[in-house]
Amino acid sequence: MTQGQPKVIFLDAVGTLFSVKGSIGGVYSQIANDFGVRVPAETINSHFFSCLKVSPPPIFPNVEEKDIPGEEFNWWQNISYKTFGKSGVLEHFSDFSAFFSELYIHFGMAEPWFVYADVFTSLKRWQKMGIDLGIISNFDSRIYSVLEGLELRDFFSSVTISTQVGVAKPDPKIFAIALEKHNCCASEAWHIGDSISKDYQASKKAGLRGIWINRQQ
Repeated sequence: MTQGQPKVIFLDAVGTLFSVKGSIGGVYSQIANDFGVRVPAETINSHFFSCLKVSPPPIFPNVEEKDIPGEEFNWWQNISYKTFGKSGVLEHFSDFSAFFSELYIHFGMAEPWFVYADVFTSLKRWQKMGIDLGIISNFDSRIYSVLEGLELRDFFSSVTISTQVGVAKPDPKIFAIALEKHNCCASEAWHIGDSISKDYQASKKAGLRGIWINRQQ
């Protein structure tokens, strides 16, 4: 390892490694249409992000590990329910639970996602340099199937997600938990993410080198 080179590079997942094809609202709208409910993608998009912003963090510290997937499902269903409620079409669903189950499964597959163009090149380069790679994300346990489907999983020797460790970014504890997996000091690690507050500022506060990646350009 050369001087100044990190021992570990952690990366955020959604918005850093991969993102939704089109938009969240577009995917929601398309699947809702399959259930006979028509609503503009722009309407869903607006209400989805406003509901997500005011939701509690996806952490379940007092839940047994076997029950976490169910809590993750309920957390997202609540956001989806509120999103369609604010969009004025909730009562148009004959079976909202069936719709949401389909939606939830869909986002656990590779189909709705795309990998940013610079990702594979960067990951391969860091691997050749002997740098460990890890993920720190506020996503849920569907991340494992998404990473597999996008052919990203083998690059990472650790995946730390908020729903499984009971803390979410920007809490510095999630960075500490990830660092322990690599037996690494904060000063030896970098974290790359697209959120200034949850990735860049949070990782710096935790003692890592924070790097902000602007995917909105």
